[in-house]
Order: sequence, then C-alpha cells, then structure tokens
Amino acid sequence: MAALPLIEKLLEKSDRTVLLTSGTVTSARLMAERLPPRAIHQFTPIDTPASIKRFLDHWKPDAGLFVDSEIWPNMLSLAHECGIPLALINGRMSERSYMGWRRAKRTAKAILSLYDVTLAIDRETADRLEALGARRVEISGSLKADAPPLPFDPAKLESLRKAACDRPILLAAQTHPGEDETILPAYDQLRQKFPNLLSVIVPRHPERGAEIAMLCGTRAMLRRSEGRELEASTAVYIADTMGELGLFYRLASFAFIGGSLIPHGGQNPLEPARLHCAVLAGPHTHNFTGAYQAIFAEQGMGLVRSSSDIAQIAEQLLASPTEACRLGNAAARGAATLGGAVEKTYLAVEAMLAGHARA
Repeated sequence: MAALPLIEKLLEKSDRTVLLTSGTVTSARLMAERLPPRAIHQFTPIDTPASIKRFLDHWKPDAGLFVDSEIWPNMLSLAHECGIPLALINGRMSERSYMGWRRAKRTAKAILSLYDVTLAIDRETADRLEALGARRVEISGSLKADAPPLPFDPAKLESLRKAACDRPILLAAQTHPGEDETILPAYDQLRQKFPNLLSVIVPRHPERGAEIAMLCGTRAMLRRSEGRELEASTAVYIADTMGELGLFYRLASFAFIGGSLIPHGGQNPLEPARLHCAVLAGPHTHNFTGAYQAIFAEQGMGLVRSSSDIAQIAEQLLASPTEACRLGNAAARGAATLGGAVEKTYLAVEAMLAGHARA
C-alpha cells in the first residue's frame, strides 16, 4: 500500500510497466483492486537460485526496488549478476534486527552492498545500514507518510453512523493477540461513566474474529464478517473484514493502534492521523518510531501501557468532543510534517536508472 503513490509516479513515463510482488493472499486481493493500469501483481518467488533464475528470465526487469526490510539474498545476488540496478527503498531496520545482522557482519556487507542506492526512513536506520556495509545511504523519509487517505464507501459510513446513533465509541484498530484482553477491561471501566459506550475492535488479521468473540464472554457482541449490522444493544462490534479501516477511522474521533502493547512494533499511526483521528498506542512502536514521535509531540499525549491508561485518556476525550477534535487535528499536523518521501525516492530511482544507462 505504501508503494502505490511511488508506483503511480514511476508510471508517469508511458513506456513503463511496474511489477509488484508480495507474499500473501490478502495483499494480492488488495492490489487487484488498487493497482493502476500498467502495474501487475505476482506472488514473490521462493528465494532459491532456480526459482529466481526463472523469475528473472521471464520478467527481464530493468531495475529492482526492495521495500522496507525485504532482503532476499538469492534475488539480490542473481539480479546483480545480470547487471540489474537495485535499490532498497523505505528502508527500515529495528535495533533487534541490527543486533542480529551484526553477528554476521561479513554476510551483511556482502548482501547490503549489492544495492546501488539505499534509502532509509530515518537517521537511526541509515546509521545501522551504513555500519553493516550498505552503499550510498540516504534518508528519504517514510513512503507511508505520503500514502493517500484510506479509501471508504460513503454509503457504508452513513449506514454505520445511523446505526451507532451518536453513541460514544472506543475504537481499537489493528489489534494483535494479547491486546484485546487489555481493550475489553478498559471498555468495562469506561462503561461505568458512559453506559451507552460502543467498543469497535478491528483485528489486524480478520480471521481472529471468532477468537475475539470468545473473549467478549457475556458482553453483547456482533461480528461484521457475519453481515450483522450494529444494534442498540451491541456492546462490542468486531470489524473482522478486509479493507474497511477507512470507515472506522472516520467513524471514531480517536483510536488505540494495535501491535504496540506487545513487542510487535506498532501498526501504522499515519492512517488514522491523516483522517484527524487522534492516536493512542502502547510503548512498542519501533516499526514507526518517527511517526509516533511526531504525532505524540503534537498531541501532547497518547502513550498508554494498561487498561487504566486507555480508560483514563479515553474518558477525557469521550467527555469532551472539542478536546477529541483538537487532538485529532494535532495528529494530522504531526503526520503532515513527515511528507515528501515519494518525491525523494522517485528522484533517487530516476538518478540510479540514468546512471546505469550511461554506464
């Protein structure tokens, strides 16, 4: 998803085609809906020499762009042998990954030096990649900061708003196992002051809907994947569907962002922030350190560590829609400070291609 604006930019030259590879059925479905003309999706080949050779012989790519932390040794080495210019874009490397690579510095250098251009999302990542042997390391910022707002179906949003009937909403988005058990007690605590409170849980993986339903126990619960509409008596609405986050970030004034109460690293906070939805998150946000720092700095709050923390901040925002709106606008300002990565990445890729053509 983060690569889509860059793909559109690269396709401005009419003789180009872009091949996007990914490894999950979910991503394939999303790309089928959202890729522009002259962009193709295929599943990533298994990183074995025979598979990669067939892949390269078939597609004959003019360049290879590897997003985030996609470091595939056979793909990189065989593409390099074919003279294909290579770039790591939107490069990310956590402290944990860096410490692991440090134990094999010779291997790390052999692989990372295959990139002709290395674009890091921030200074920390740039320093780590340089220390491991990457060449021509530059800081481009995060492509996710330039992604367009999440899409939504206006009719579905209107239907949800009518069904919610102005009820206060506690939204927990992109939750992982171990986090719903914290959200539900926070909901129980808040309901003492807001008896009409609705909790909406959007799991990171929709197949967890049944698991979350079991965790709800005696709370009145509905699952969106079963085609059930909100009812006045619904306490917990489990949005276990694909591609509908844009609806719920527009429905609620603030959201807890999952993957952050456990050592996963946090999901993307820029998606809600761009929609003026204030952000709450746990302490584990290393996947998007710069984004969380920028948003929290503007908000002046947002870090939570427990059910009590979530309930305390949520109570303030539910009691004062004006304060929730102020915080949402602050989140949007924080997200806006991180833009520009698509243009920087595009210029770096064009320079790489021009240099390769001259060579």
